[in-house]
Amino acid sequence: MKPAPFRYARPATAAEAVALLASAPGEAKLLAGGQSLMPLLNMRLARPAVLVDVNGLGELARIEPGPDGGLVVGALVRHSDLAASPLVRERAPLLAAAARHVGHTAIRNRGTLGGSLAHADPAAELPAAVLALDAAVGLLGPRGMRRVAAADFFRGLLSTALAADELLARVIVPAAPPGWGFAEMARRPGDFALAGVAVTLGARGHARIVGFGLADRPLRLRGAEALAAAAPRDPTMPARAGAAAGADCDPATDVHASAEYRRHLATVLTEDALREAVGRLGS
Repeated sequence: MKPAPFRYARPATAAEAVALLASAPGEAKLLAGGQSLMPLLNMRLARPAVLVDVNGLGELARIEPGPDGGLVVGALVRHSDLAASPLVRERAPLLAAAARHVGHTAIRNRGTLGGSLAHADPAAELPAAVLALDAAVGLLGPRGMRRVAAADFFRGLLSTALAADELLARVIVPAAPPGWGFAEMARRPGDFALAGVAVTLGARGHARIVGFGLADRPLRLRGAEALAAAAPRDPTMPARAGAAAGADCDPATDVHASAEYRRHLATVLTEDALREAVGRLGS
């Protein structure tokens, strides 16, 4: 099939893009990488009146150092650039690692950080990574920029706090703790993960463990976090926290995997990611 008719616009600035969104409330769609949008257009599951192509907005394609060792990443940064950036690898290596697991090379070369977060697929790597990093997003709308914590941004299946007249402009990542780990299981390289886990771990009671593919949004595995925060260097902790992660989630059964198998993956992948994080935590 082919898309339904639409008007095409290519704004020169982010402010112009927001004005176009506001001019057609609920009837406009942003085009960045297009990895998720183009299939929806071609199957006529999405029928926007206006397609706003933001690929020319260089102001949204920068990776910059943030205060206190953090990062500010523009929404148009491609997955491949996120994975390769020396600054991201230095200041938020979990984000770079997660980006390397996204799809195939062609997808990583076109897909964007902002697109992945705004689409909010529950099996996607980057939403889980930004939640594990305690990041926030900057949403630009007619009333200016507002900041929303990642914990409040993801609201459900393909649902976020992004308003119809806003664009996701940037991601603000605070200084990351030294321990981090990432693990996922997919049927084939490049497939969506059946389940995955992103971890950040600090020496003084900090632990964030986020599962993906286990719920309708990235899921904080609170029981596992409590065990990891209480005894990050206890050699038995990863296994105990893995068991808690399995109990923390209630995944769905679909054609790809049963709920029981996904719960088993939550256990195993949490243990693997925590062992990786503890190894990086050092002494």
